[in-house]
Order: sequence, then C-alpha cells, then structure tokens
Amino acid sequence: MQMMTQTNSDESNRNPAPIEPASSRVEQAGLWPSENYAQQIEQLKNAVGKQVFLVELGPSDIRMSISLTDRAYELIAVLDFPRPDPEKRNFPHMIVLDDGRGINLGRIARISINTAFDPPPEHILYLEPETVHHLIYRKRRLSRASIINRSRALLGMVLGRVKKPTQRLE
Repeated sequence: MQMMTQTNSDESNRNPAPIEPASSRVEQAGLWPSENYAQQIEQLKNAVGKQVFLVELGPSDIRMSISLTDRAYELIAVLDFPRPDPEKRNFPHMIVLDDGRGINLGRIARISINTAFDPPPEHILYLEPETVHHLIYRKRRLSRASIINRSRALLGMVLGRVKKPTQRLE
C-alpha cells in the first residue's frame, strides 16, 4: 500500500506526517475479515453441495437488521468477489445459493450446517466475531434523550431539513 503524506502550512515540506490509508483504518476497527478468514473460506469450499443456514445482515441508511430463519439453502459455490472494499463491507469472497442469490460474505454474520439456531462450534463454517459481537451481544445505551435526538434528526432528514443525522444510537 502506498502512504500519502500531509504537510503543515508552517513547516512546508519538513517532517511530513503520514496519512494512514482508509483501508488500514477500517482493518484496525475490526470491519475487515477476521484473522481466521482464510480457514473459514476453506471450510465453506469443502461444504459446497451441502445445506447451510445463514444469519444475514440487512444494512440500510438508518438501521442494520439481522435475518435468522430455519430455512436451509444449498451452497452452490464460493467465489472471489471482484471488487472487495473494506469501507463498504464488501469482503473478498461471495457465496452462491440454490435460490439464485449471490451474497458477499460482508453481508453475512454466520453460516452453519445441521442447525440454524445456536449451532455448536463444530457446525459453524463461517463467523465474523466482531460483527456478531457488535450487532447482537453488545450492551446498548439507550436513554429517552438519545431516542428523542435521533428521532428528530431522522425526521429532519426525511423532511429535507438535515442532510444526515449527527448522532448514532449505541
């Protein structure tokens, strides 16, 4: 990766400070595939032709949803994704299912075999631990004030008075 440099107007070109690439910042934040991603890809490739259960992520402009059903899909293929992008959560691989969908692994929290709900570790083929922890198990700090502020910001955005909400619910 190439490092860009940034200079202070006072110091002209003396001691340029490196600017960290966006992809590196995203990797440090835990948004890029986990350390055992390559091993999980091999497990998925070995499961081609088997029935799998998905926990899918449904990102939108204002929320992130999680879809967990008891429907099994046949895993048809695991393919390289042509345009991985850490900032958009487009991981380097995608899966193809028997219902005709191709889903990037950045849109999946877990893939398991034999059971959809609470699978034992040996039945989990793919898991993004940071995503699962952040979206499912993390404690939420909601207060009446935070809900009011967020609602007003979103209403302003819908009415065209505000471009983007300034606060996020945690």
